[in-house]
Amino acid sequence: MTDLLLSWPHPAADWTEAMPLGNGRLGAMVFGGAGRTRIQVNDATVWSGTPDGPAAALAAVDAGPDKLAEVREAVSARDFRRAEKLLMAFEGRYSQEFLPYVDLWLTLPDGISHGRTLDLDSGVATEKLTIGGHDVERTTWVSRPAQVLCVALSGPIDVGVEVSTPLREVSRAGLDLGIEIPVDGAPRHEPQVEEPLRYGTAEGYDPFGAVSVRIARTGSGVLIVLASSTSAYDAWIGDRRHTRDEHRRRAAVLAERAAATGAAELRRAHEADLRPLLAASSLRIGERRGGTHDVAGLLSGADEQLTATVLFQYGRYLLASASRPGAPPANLQGIWNDELRPAWSSNYTININTQMNYWAAETTGLGECHQPLFDLLGKLAVTGAAVARELYGARGWVAHHNTDPWGWALPAGMGHGNPSWALWQMGGAWLVQHAWDHYDFTRDRAFLERTAWPLLRGCAEFCLDWLVEHDGFLGTCPSTSPENLFLSEAGTKESLTHSATMDLVLIRAVFERSLAAAETLGVYDPVCTEIEAALPRLRPLPVLPDGRLGEWAEDRPEEDPAHRHLSHLVALYPLGQLDTPGLVEAARRVLDRRGPGAMGWSWAWKIALRARLGDGETARKLLGEATQPFTGDRHRDAPVDGSEWGGLLPNLFSTHPPFQIDGNYGFPAGLAELVVQSQNGVLALLPALPADWPSGEARGLRCRGGLAADVEWRDGELRYAVVRRLSGDPAEPVRVRYRGRETTLSLRTGESTVLKGLRC
Repeated sequence: MTDLLLSWPHPAADWTEAMPLGNGRLGAMVFGGAGRTRIQVNDATVWSGTPDGPAAALAAVDAGPDKLAEVREAVSARDFRRAEKLLMAFEGRYSQEFLPYVDLWLTLPDGISHGRTLDLDSGVATEKLTIGGHDVERTTWVSRPAQVLCVALSGPIDVGVEVSTPLREVSRAGLDLGIEIPVDGAPRHEPQVEEPLRYGTAEGYDPFGAVSVRIARTGSGVLIVLASSTSAYDAWIGDRRHTRDEHRRRAAVLAERAAATGAAELRRAHEADLRPLLAASSLRIGERRGGTHDVAGLLSGADEQLTATVLFQYGRYLLASASRPGAPPANLQGIWNDELRPAWSSNYTININTQMNYWAAETTGLGECHQPLFDLLGKLAVTGAAVARELYGARGWVAHHNTDPWGWALPAGMGHGNPSWALWQMGGAWLVQHAWDHYDFTRDRAFLERTAWPLLRGCAEFCLDWLVEHDGFLGTCPSTSPENLFLSEAGTKESLTHSATMDLVLIRAVFERSLAAAETLGVYDPVCTEIEAALPRLRPLPVLPDGRLGEWAEDRPEEDPAHRHLSHLVALYPLGQLDTPGLVEAARRVLDRRGPGAMGWSWAWKIALRARLGDGETARKLLGEATQPFTGDRHRDAPVDGSEWGGLLPNLFSTHPPFQIDGNYGFPAGLAELVVQSQNGVLALLPALPADWPSGEARGLRCRGGLAADVEWRDGELRYAVVRRLSGDPAEPVRVRYRGRETTLSLRTGESTVLKGLRC
């Protein structure tokens, strides 16, 4: 199969035009061009903060179960101002920032650039140059096996190399830098913080990074490699803490070993690592996939089917580049950031954005890339247990709206964060669904036992203790529907209430999946008895008089009927909990009222939701909106209310604005749902195919139950499908559905069946 390459005719003039590369640990933005050119480099572990930051922040919070009881009394009395004032005491400061690391500067003689390409199947960026009458090719990649950034130039050529950092440089020896990393970093939406980046030390932790660059010259060209070693990496993996000299030596050894290996072998090993991962699945809408595609042409809208095809692979490529085992998970900007105070700290926003980053991980064959999120969940289960105990007098563990690699689990907001986003106790309850999903797709019993079940159990304990009795049902109080507001009887804008629909949906999913995990493992646990008693008492989902699924327990008018968040529709996608036609129709009416898109992540969620409804036509229109080129100020933060729509940047990054990568990750998840779905024990083929996409094929899409599916369609009809069992229980029947027709298969592990019109 021919590789899929993106192309740009000129070097990048701006960061949003540069080409992204990464190996899960190191990220690079490649600008290109002759003369002096920049490669901006991130290390996924370089965040402000310290390992003891979450514990220190919790110790500074003056709140607890007694104050929580006062909050609940105030909410019940509809004394919202008093409830909000009390809740401000529960807020810590803020989660930490993902920071830029270094810039690698290359200086070549003046020449002509003949364009840049980024190979989305191999992760190699290439630029062809003419310098002094000679053709020069520059290739750049970030090797996971060698753990270095590699730049190879063909032909005998002079090149100057420099390295610099926007952080605090504390040592320099040739091309080796010692860098001090801030111990605190305030988000730019907290302008009152006098020292937004604070340097210093922390007990038992030295915030330090070492960068080493080596150059190898041969008769056939020049190889430049860059390696990194950080204290934060030691903390992330739980390794012993190294001294600064040890970090310098470790970075130098990595760089010297790579330089001695040579460009050809480095690239061979890199592609042997990355290609199989990126080839695990594919999607072609229309007749074209491989080849070199001009990005300006993609943004023109001239071939929407090709654009959809490219965005599927681009999102997968970005996830494989930003999230691999051994490093923190993909954040709001994946692994790429060049700002000292990035929007929203480029952190983990866990009321939708981090979750969306991983929606495509299982369905598109990138389950390995999911592991960093589970590692973060493991940290939250520890820090969040202390928060649950101290703030709420609850068992288990909790997380709120934001987190970071240190495991921030407190509400953020510095005592003035609006409860609509800051005081939301369900962040962990949503994140933990990913652990169940990984099991559900892979049927990896060892993962269920070691990782998913302990996380689910701890989250279920918190949910049990968080529930309160109200009108004969169990619900939550205080409760918000993230970032949305309703109008009170007095006409005031409010966020606090009880039993928001999203809370109930997430808690039900935690409970049901905890029971399923325990049953699968044959575990008897007293928590399961508590869950079985609580489940039938959960408040039913509300359906409003106009037929919409209610966002709050009571029928309250929305302050913004077209709000960008679709929190209560988590029940439809990704959780698949709407099990009656009436509830599904109620969700459809919500979407109809919310209208079209607003920004990348909101478009992506609406596409996936429409796919679940079988509404491919609207999903296609939403994708058309989302893939328009963004023509505004790329560096200005638009209002968060969705009043200004985003689009795609010149390097196809999705923007709000500012740039947030969740839209890029959400698009392949939504596209996959249009052609294959697996939920509630049924594998559905072409469940939401748009009429204007009459031909195409998908390969290797993963399905719940340890299955994979290939499909090809022509003239809008299924030509054939192949269903394979990769793992799971061979005795479990496989129900396959296509447009009202259904068949049941029995497949052993490693066995496949070809279906044509659902006839074997």
